[in-house]
Amino acid sequence: MRKAACLITLALISAPVAAEPFRHSSGEWRQYHRDWLAACPPVIDEDAPDFYGYSCFASTGSPELNGASHPAYKLTLIRNRLNGTVDVAITVSPDDGVFDETRPMVLGFIGGPTYQLRMGEDLETRFNTINQFFLVGPHREPIIEKFEERNALSLSVPLAGAENPVTTRLSLRGVLASLDFMATHARKVAQY
Repeated sequence: MRKAACLITLALISAPVAAEPFRHSSGEWRQYHRDWLAACPPVIDEDAPDFYGYSCFASTGSPELNGASHPAYKLTLIRNRLNGTVDVAITVSPDDGVFDETRPMVLGFIGGPTYQLRMGEDLETRFNTINQFFLVGPHREPIIEKFEERNALSLSVPLAGAENPVTTRLSLRGVLASLDFMATHARKVAQY
């Protein structure tokens, strides 16, 4: 009896780590990879007005939640299914403020480099978003490489009207498996 209880507990604890891909009610193929959730929509729309129509994506969020019970800070990898490029987006959506674009966000790796990300040089908005910032410029590739090597990062976001930035920890456990999932499911739907 005790052995069976231990096995059941072990199975439940490891279930999200070893989850199989599943089709969500939206039609997306999804899979959990430790602290990340990866998804690929069932259809590729080459003429879509935003990345959702032609990309797969994977993200993790901060422990801090906003009023909608979503992470106040989110890190997303976006794989373009048409050309294979990978983008990085940082979403800032706390209840109590917005990113102060006159000051840099700071992305830091424990025992590793720290990157000061400035709006217009290192960060840009795309499509119709106002709180999702895409990584551009010379820091983009080295940061993506660090994602694959490390298990966490710290993100400091200066909020408008606040003297000190908000700092949160974002997990990188599951990045490699998420990248593999996106590569596997990025093929054109006609090839499935």
